[in-house]
Amino acid sequence: MTAMRLSDDLLPYLRCPRCAGRLERCQGALCCNHEGCATRFPLVDGCPILINDAESAFRVQDFVEGVRTTGQVERGPVSSSWRDRAKAVLRRLVPGISYNTTDYELEDAVARISAECPHRLRILVLGAGDSVLKIGPGHDVVYTDVDLGSLTTVVCDAHDIPFKDASFDFVACISVLEHVADPYRCTAEIHRVLRADGCVYAVTPFMPQVHMGAYDFTRFTHLGPRRLSRRFIELRSGVSCGPGMALTWSIERFVSGFATQPRTRSALRTLARFLAFPIKYFDWILARRPSAYDSASSYYFFGRRADTVLSDRELVRTYRGVVR
Repeated sequence: MTAMRLSDDLLPYLRCPRCAGRLERCQGALCCNHEGCATRFPLVDGCPILINDAESAFRVQDFVEGVRTTGQVERGPVSSSWRDRAKAVLRRLVPGISYNTTDYELEDAVARISAECPHRLRILVLGAGDSVLKIGPGHDVVYTDVDLGSLTTVVCDAHDIPFKDASFDFVACISVLEHVADPYRCTAEIHRVLRADGCVYAVTPFMPQVHMGAYDFTRFTHLGPRRLSRRFIELRSGVSCGPGMALTWSIERFVSGFATQPRTRSALRTLARFLAFPIKYFDWILARRPSAYDSASSYYFFGRRADTVLSDRELVRTYRGVVR
């Protein structure tokens, strides 16, 4: 699937990430029409690079020059050389460490809101990567990321989401908030771009080791995302990936830590996955127990935008774990 090019239907919703001014087409770019700003944002392969250069960890020029940012996804056709095909086959043979044990998927949340909403849902995906939402037809989905991936409609930084207020009915934010420098600011931006009764579904990690290298900042307990989303009414929350997956991930990193060379480290990681991957299946049992709220790999939060604020006193009363 290729990224949707910037459409005239989407343009009215876009705003300058620096001053929130309106954006207009101008000679192969988008330009802010605010006199005090007038910033020009380039289009790369039809995708607008709406980054606030003055404050973001990312540079607009890197996208123009084709410099890889976080290195997670890549725009354009996948290489078809025999080496790349062989690597792809080998990767499929190696057991993965991921094991989703959630009792409430993103698709469940979208289905609930869709049933309540009389019109087509406008959905914003932050940090889309290369994963297409499995939510069926009938919704308008905007995929954003800080990589020029094959799905990316708009390149943006979640600290300054370049859309006008109340633009969306639903925001999906899966394994993103650990990769932002200021998750509170990003959550406030999510709140801003949602309509009055819009909803967010977020997954945040607690136990996994560093991933995405330098772009990995924070971990969250189960109460952590609830504190971030204190201006939302909780509809549902729980364990996304359990303690078994967390242990499997730790074993892989422990074993590979004995290597100093990339190839040796990769070989040790593969060996560790073969030895440890059965552990994650214990989450079929463990992820359903209260102790998982103290030791899971990640948690999900599904909430509705509100004007009230959850107090910290109320927050601590929502603890579900077993540590006393």
